Amino acid sequence: MNKCPWALSSEMEEHYHDTQWGVPVHDDRLLFEMLILEGAQAGLSWSTVLRKRDGYCKAFDNFDVQKVARYTAQKQLELQSNPEIIRNKLKISSAVINAQAYIAIQEQHGSFDTYIWSFVDGQSIKNAWNTMQEVPANTPESDSMSKRLKKAGFKFVGTTICYAYMQAVGMVNDHLVTCPRYNDV
Repeated sequence: MNKCPWALSSEMEEHYHDTQWGVPVHDDRLLFEMLILEGAQAGLSWSTVLRKRDGYCKAFDNFDVQKVARYTAQKQLELQSNPEIIRNKLKISSAVINAQAYIAIQEQHGSFDTYIWSFVDGQSIKNAWNTMQEVPANTPESDSMSKRLKKAGFKFVGTTICYAYMQAVGMVNDHLVTCPRYNDV
């Protein structure tokens, strides 16, 4: 069996593919982390974000949503000079805005997990792709998620980012059917 081709670019990507990508996540802290990282990826490669993931964990207080929601303008300026993260002003600002919106969702729904998994009725969608060309960039579910997250005040949550997020946190299983991880997740 052959792994998903995108995972073979580096050891780091292969490890991520083999241990995390597509595995269902129900932990609110990790769901927040992945939301911020997927937003940071906009216009960049996932490998760029993965290389900076440890830096993000340090810079963003291990993705403690309560702390990130309180970041001041001064803290955001400091983050813009941190070479361990992607220093895009809008992406940094969106992390703070998203943390605030995230907390509001948690308060409304009891957890972000309950809310976000409702887009797939609480169950992973198991696709059956044979080639990477078959894997869509977005779906009706990611379209709906994007629309509702934007309405709730989130930034950097376009439908393509939402679909990548769904893949990352296991809301969809987009491992190719030839990949050994396909049946594992």
